[in-house]
Amino acid sequence: MDYKNSGVDIEAGYKSVELMKKYVQGTMRPEVLGGLGGFSGAFSMKSFMDMENPTLVSGTDGCGTKVKLAFLLDKHDTIGIDCVAMCVNDIACAGGEPLFFLDYIACGKNYPEKIATIVSGVAQGCQQAGCALIGGETAEHPGLMPEDEYDLAGFSVGIVDEKDIITGADLQAGDVLIGMASSGVHSNGFSMVRKIFSMDKETLDTYHDELGKTLGEALLAPTKIYVKALKSIKESGVRVKGCSHITGGGFYENVPRMLPEGRHAVIKKDSYEVPAIFKMMAREGNVEEQMMYNTYNMGIGMILAVAPGDADQTMEAIRAAGETPYQIGEITEGDKGVTLC
Repeated sequence: MDYKNSGVDIEAGYKSVELMKKYVQGTMRPEVLGGLGGFSGAFSMKSFMDMENPTLVSGTDGCGTKVKLAFLLDKHDTIGIDCVAMCVNDIACAGGEPLFFLDYIACGKNYPEKIATIVSGVAQGCQQAGCALIGGETAEHPGLMPEDEYDLAGFSVGIVDEKDIITGADLQAGDVLIGMASSGVHSNGFSMVRKIFSMDKETLDTYHDELGKTLGEALLAPTKIYVKALKSIKESGVRVKGCSHITGGGFYENVPRMLPEGRHAVIKKDSYEVPAIFKMMAREGNVEEQMMYNTYNMGIGMILAVAPGDADQTMEAIRAAGETPYQIGEITEGDKGVTLC
């Protein structure tokens, strides 16, 4: 008896590391100390010591059951982008700059080429966010999960000067809400998605004119990473007063998280075009509108609050970063919460 006969292939683990090295190397920053393969990742903080009060911010998350679609379509090169996005967008939402990222892949069986492909997506997400992939773990779990399945999660650390943390504390009535377009469903609500649509390859490979692509392509589109857009806004001189990453819980749960007591958000549903994938989901699944907005981003992946005089400049900065902005509402006085009208 040896470990391989028990279901864990150590040699496959070594091969996975070798195959992923070329992707990891492309994410390096000058602050990274050491290389891939150590017991821990090291990152120098020396270049941030000129901040008045450097403050670490962190985020951890996974991709949920969206990985099921990756299995069905045998497409594993973008799910890593989703994992990175879910972590670094939360950091950016607090005003932070993501510095480094670590991933964790649990699999039924280590297929080195598949693992390397997953990590290639993680690396691409890190490049989009400007953070370094300094470590990770691939764990074989024979008997715990099927051989052809895996789960993916990650963890990121960022930094922000304490005075620049976005808290929403000074939001005022009349402040403007600006939304940034999502790429689609992102990485939330896939348990419902998998109930709405038949999860078979024929259904997912079917082309739909209203989507302009196959259903699988629309659903598997990677989550947008908004780090560069928020950095562009900051560099333009605009101070973001409040920020909400629209993830699980949609508008109704996430927008109030950026509000102080006594402030209410009013969002106009007709201020932008809801993407076709959400209209199809509501129609095919007979999902009520309130439930759609309480589960999905509905085409808006991040919402910012800025002073009225900064609205135009904010939208210009977002466009300069390659994202699409919409002026979607305003802050009013009232009970902490959100109204969609």
